[in-house]
Amino acid sequence: MRWILHVGCLAMSLAMPLMAGQAESAWQALQQPGHAALMRHARAPGTGDPARFELGDCSTQRNLDARGRDQARRLGELFRAHGISERTVYTSPWCRCSETAELLGIGAVEPLKGLSSFFGDHYAEDDIMPALRRFLRTRDLDPAPVLVTHQVNITALTGVFPSEGEIVVINVSDDGAVEVKGRISPP
Repeated sequence: MRWILHVGCLAMSLAMPLMAGQAESAWQALQQPGHAALMRHARAPGTGDPARFELGDCSTQRNLDARGRDQARRLGELFRAHGISERTVYTSPWCRCSETAELLGIGAVEPLKGLSSFFGDHYAEDDIMPALRRFLRTRDLDPAPVLVTHQVNITALTGVFPSEGEIVVINVSDDGAVEVKGRISPP
């Protein structure tokens, strides 16, 4: 049993530099045209939204807690530390996303329907994902925009299941094809 623990610790110690290297290459990609940062909103305990959910009323939604607000501020510090500031931050209209986008403090915040959640029955994936793909295909991605959205959107686009506050960096080709260039773990 003890050897299993040692093997697990060894595997983790070997993986740490790989994860750090992947994050650094992801930050570098965000300095190049044709890329975008897809970010899952910061920590908001729970799953989905309450039954009485109303999009325009934050009191009816699952929202960031104090740790989530702190996480969003620290993510903004990471963006700025990597030279990413004065960027438009596009966001889902859900309060946990728009608050995350504001707390990043790296630029003007604009809602984007293509970032709306289709978890549950508020919107359909067939309505949301084409809008997101069209945005990525037709938008000038120089500088790389930051898009704050939900797990379901990121997973549908990339196949990645991000944790809260995680950043998935993508490259978008001229034909709209998306390639994951790296992942940045949340602080």
